[in-house]
Amino acid sequence: MTHDVHIIGGGLAGSEAAWQLAKRGIKVRLSEMRGSGEMTPAHQTDGLAELVCSNSFRSDDDTKNAVGLLHHEMRELDSIVMRAGEVARVPAGSAMAVDRDVFSAEVERALSEHPNVTVARERVDALPDSGLTIVATGPLTAQSLAQSIVGATGEERLAFFDAIAPIIHRDSIDMSKCWIQSRWNKRTEASNEDGDYINCPMTKEQYLAFHQGLIEGEKTEFKEWEKDTPYFDGCMPIEVMASRGVETLRYGPMKGVGLDNPFDTNEEFPQGRWPYAVVQLRQDNKLGTLWNMVGFQTKLKYAGQVGLFRTIPGLENAEFARLGGLHRNTFLNSPQVLDRQLRLKAAPHIRFAGQVTGCEGYVESSAIGLVAGMMAAAELGGRDWHPLPPSTALGALLSHITGDADAATFQPMNVNFGLFPPLHEVKKKQRKEAYTSRAKNDLGTWINANSEAVPA
Repeated sequence: MTHDVHIIGGGLAGSEAAWQLAKRGIKVRLSEMRGSGEMTPAHQTDGLAELVCSNSFRSDDDTKNAVGLLHHEMRELDSIVMRAGEVARVPAGSAMAVDRDVFSAEVERALSEHPNVTVARERVDALPDSGLTIVATGPLTAQSLAQSIVGATGEERLAFFDAIAPIIHRDSIDMSKCWIQSRWNKRTEASNEDGDYINCPMTKEQYLAFHQGLIEGEKTEFKEWEKDTPYFDGCMPIEVMASRGVETLRYGPMKGVGLDNPFDTNEEFPQGRWPYAVVQLRQDNKLGTLWNMVGFQTKLKYAGQVGLFRTIPGLENAEFARLGGLHRNTFLNSPQVLDRQLRLKAAPHIRFAGQVTGCEGYVESSAIGLVAGMMAAAELGGRDWHPLPPSTALGALLSHITGDADAATFQPMNVNFGLFPPLHEVKKKQRKEAYTSRAKNDLGTWINANSEAVPA
């Protein structure tokens, strides 16, 4: 099959872009190097849209949360990532989490069966000289292609470290010391009977000993060229957080607020008191056999992880399906090198999408892939592209990475209400609902006015 658009990279963004183009009748060649004998430092399989870090798409609340609003907008535009996410969904409180294997398989099935998509297992070493192209190779872009990108942009690559959280076998957790509960008892319809998280409580003494173990534990050695690479705060390794102060973790991923420990009750707290600190585990697959350690991305060496994490109450005999890891991410200075339609200024036949543009997070990466696909479809159809309103989550995120951010200090960014045009006239307590309400109205108006760009 000949193709109209070449997409390089079969991750979340590339898969989403392929879907958006294919459903508009445009033929796509989707090149993915995994499956051709190549692999990245972080991937485990050759499946399309493999999730390499957490299995969570974060909050699904589209009334008070910016990422939940982004979920809503992507569903309105028929996102394959959101479609597959519903098929693979597992309980996670008010968040959206998925069985990563089911999710990847569903994305691959949909794209492989589409007559307008050819999935090619091949490594692409250089940017094409011609032809509409979307580069969605993500933060783990192969060295040869990365050098080609540097040559085309004239910019040094920016990079940061991204750490992966461990996954534990459910049947190795001692539930005589742990309990299941969502914080503040917030649950979804898919929740387990008592909640969505396994909670492992710690006393003050246990917490202080654990904190010291994080500080003293042997870490992965940095190579010379990695020493000055910054971390992105959204995936900060837990030992790096610990180094920022003894209380940092207790006000972050190990906070006990809103969790009633049934093993620590008295007359004043018959339901249980809040623990001094807590380690939360979130279901990682539909069967409920695998649970990941929430917020426990780490660069501790494997032996150190096993020894230290087995000091956590309830995890003394934990068996790990995957230990934490560390990989280096790469992204463009997008405000400087890309135009408002994600095109490379030096070579406008090439668009970039996903994390390589400097957005951060599964959903954000997918969203930029979605928009890149829509933009390419408009270009091929000879239609003007009408920008998404900056009041929407999609428009705000896109605006940030294509020009609204300061190029001199550009860093990866999750979607958040700070990227939206402000609503100063609305009271602060009502502002989140006002942002989401405005966004939904404005997206609906945009869709109605752009029926050719958004076919039924």
